[in-house]
Order: sequence, then structure tokens, then C-alpha cells
Amino acid sequence: VQLQASGGGSVQTGGSLSLSCSISGGIDSNYALGWFRQAAGKEREGVSCISGDGSSYYSDSARGRFTVTSDRAKNTVYLQMNTLRPEDTAVYYCAASLRAVCFPGLTYSSWGQGTLVTVSS
Repeated sequence: VQLQASGGGSVQTGGSLSLSCSISGGIDSNYALGWFRQAAGKEREGVSCISGDGSSYYSDSARGRFTVTSDRAKNTVYLQMNTLRPEDTAVYYCAASLRAVCFPGLTYSSWGQGTLVTVSS
């Protein structure tokens, strides 16, 4: 399974970015998909997850500002990020699980290469 994240870039505080992650390699279309990020010098943290049935989950920092969607026919997951803050600056990764449902502690079997998001004040 291969994942390719794209859409990162540089924006000012309050701006928006839309990330995409295309998935190939024959994984089940009902898998849970996640977005993670890692800021310089910090540990990777979960941002959002979307289950096979479309249920979505967000970290506290993402809730209300970010929206995760998926187009299963296109094997693509999206992360719309609005009202961006400097603390959102990080490399964003998408990941695919072998499970269909998001839950705390869910493990992901495949990861994309990451796309850099920079938010300036």
C-alpha cells in the first residue's frame, strides 16, 4: 500500500489549506484513515481519523477548524484546514489502518511521506 500526501504550503495566520492523500495498492476500501503531524522537535501527534463508515474524529486542537473527508471511489482522503495558527506548523502525514473503525490507540500499517505546512504570524 502506498500513500501520497500533497497540498502543503505556506500561509499566514487565519488562512486555509487543503491536504490530499491518495492511496494505492489494493487496501480494503473500508479502512480507517488518519492524519498526523509532527512539528520540529516534537513527537508525532494524531490530528484526525475517518472510519470506513465516514465517522470522523479530531484532536482537541483540530476540532472546529479542520475537516476530514474521504472519497472511497477515488481512494483519497482530504484534510481541510481553516483558521490556521502558527502552532499548526508541522509535517502532516496520512496513514491507513487495517481496521475499519477509528479508536484511541488504533495502529496504522501504512504511512505517506508527509507534506509540510507552515503558518506564519
